[in-house]
Formats: sequence, structure tokens, C-alpha cells
Amino acid sequence: MTRLLIVGLGGALGAIARYGLSGYIQRRSPQPFPWHTLSVNVLGCLILGVLIALGERRHLLEGEWGFFLRIGVLGSLTTFSTFGMESVELMRAGDWSRGLGNVALSLMLGFGAYLLGRGVVTWLAA
Repeated sequence: MTRLLIVGLGGALGAIARYGLSGYIQRRSPQPFPWHTLSVNVLGCLILGVLIALGERRHLLEGEWGFFLRIGVLGSLTTFSTFGMESVELMRAGDWSRGLGNVALSLMLGFGAYLLGRGVVTWLAA
């Protein structure tokens, strides 16, 4: 029961952060490309890379902190389902370049952000 509460609290914080950040970006970005979803997903990958690298050195993600941060906060901050829906809807509307561009950018920037987060922590710890 305690872990459920910990994940729930982290999920609430991640959802609030996603709502605020995504809304902020959406109001300031050109339409119809889903920059808001791409941004929170890339940010989540970057944060996870940092946390994993720190966790290896300081055991940061062991126990309850791991459930709180990885599953709760980052699980609700990022969203694969919205990414998929926005990409498909762009393609269904005939905007294949933006739809496929979103898929390509999400994969490349997400992987890149994760590697960057891990790499920076590894470099700083050396």
C-alpha cells in the first residue's frame, strides 16, 4: 500500500509538471506540429538518463525513491500514447511530413537526451 501511495504522489507531481510545461510550450509554438509532447518526452528522457547515471553511483533509484521518480514522476510526465495519437492524426490529415517528422524527432531526440543525461553525469563523476 505504501508503494501505491508513493507512485501516486509522484504521478500527481509529474502530471502537474506535464500539464504546466506542455501548456506553456503549446501556447508559444507554431501549429500544428506537437512540440509540447515532443518537449516533455525529450525532457523526461534527459532526466531519466541523469537519474540512472546518478543511481548507479549513489543508489538514488533504489527502493521507494525509484518508484517515486521513475514510475510516478517520469511515468506521468512523459507520454507515449499522446505521441502516437498526434503522429497518426497528422498523417491521417495528409500531413505525412510532420507526422513522420514527429516520429523521427521523438526517437532521435529521446535517445539522444537519455544518452546526454547519462554522459554528463558520467563525465562529471570522472
